[in-house]
Amino acid sequence: MARRPASPKRLNAASLASLGADRLGELLMQAADGDALLKRRLRLVLAAEAGVEPLTVELDKRLTALASARARVSWRKRPDLLRDLDMLRRAVVVDLAPTAPVAGLDRLIAWFDLFRGLTLRVKDPRGEMTAAFETAAPELWTVAQTALMDQAAMERLAAAIERHPLDYARWIGAAGEALSPELARALLALMDTGSGIRGARTAVRRLADRAEDLDLWLSLVTPDEQGSPDFAAAAARRLLTAGRVVEARQALEAALKPTAANRRFTFGRSPSAGPPPLTQAWEAASIDLLEAEGRKAEAQDLRWVLFERDLSAPALRTYLSRLPDFDDVEALDRALAHAAAYADFETALGFLMDWPVHREAAALVERRIREVRSPLAMKADWAARLAQKYPDAAERLLAAP
Repeated sequence: MARRPASPKRLNAASLASLGADRLGELLMQAADGDALLKRRLRLVLAAEAGVEPLTVELDKRLTALASARARVSWRKRPDLLRDLDMLRRAVVVDLAPTAPVAGLDRLIAWFDLFRGLTLRVKDPRGEMTAAFETAAPELWTVAQTALMDQAAMERLAAAIERHPLDYARWIGAAGEALSPELARALLALMDTGSGIRGARTAVRRLADRAEDLDLWLSLVTPDEQGSPDFAAAAARRLLTAGRVVEARQALEAALKPTAANRRFTFGRSPSAGPPPLTQAWEAASIDLLEAEGRKAEAQDLRWVLFERDLSAPALRTYLSRLPDFDDVEALDRALAHAAAYADFETALGFLMDWPVHREAAALVERRIREVRSPLAMKADWAARLAQKYPDAAERLLAAP
């Protein structure tokens, strides 16, 4: 059966292919004459077809040009630069790294090395360039994993982290599952983990976390950080995971004692001023610690306290899940009654809508709508969800200020 010619009215791959290689080549050359990005892309594609060496040469030329450039990039030219960077990254990750992992890793290191210089000369008020590098971070660690057995390649990556520790700390944090414990341990073995360079502690600590090296992670905690309730909670959770319950208690309690080191977290309190305000992270970690210590009744009591104070749905769900059958029904009724009487109307309605218990939410609207003193951010959404079964309550809610 004869092949049906592509429709001349549609611009797609099939219709372009029907033009033939020679005609397409002419059109691409004409387009490339007025488009520097397209010309670079075509050169990279041709180099990739020719093999690893021609591709690395072409990549190195462009990476070197970007690294040595000093001219400022205006907001008008920023989109072209971002496309250029994306094109180079894809050429490394897609065309080079699968067949030459070490060469691919070296070019990715050079690509990420561009970031610091670009921040000095690119106007990026919306953070698009920063986001582009963070989005690419998992690819760096994926390629590094394939080159893990090459000691020299690992040394070059470790040196790059030490050159720009704050930047790499961000990219370690954005790695997702791509940065394996094995890779993190290999890099730490090649680094000066006690370096005093600004930002080095953050990068090493994040690598230690990835490497599951809790002792190294703890050794990098400063006295100032020990006094932060949120940081104390993070330390306690790691210690609990490792089964080190006593140390988890010590970590949490370090944030309870006002000292010169943690004054900014305790709002300048003196040692005689009593315990500082705690955070939800600290309180959640303390509940997990009580469970680990076998103090289950106290953990339950604290969950209920958190629910009563904040209408915390996660605290209530966990509280109910720990109760025997039928006791949870009575406890839920008590919780819903407490929510309906909660002082802040918007918080109360939001809890009832999200639980969800729309009958109780509609009753709350009918009974307390006059308490609304400011615009309700979720008013339209809540009214729409109530409208089908409770139209009067929905109407009253829409009419609220």
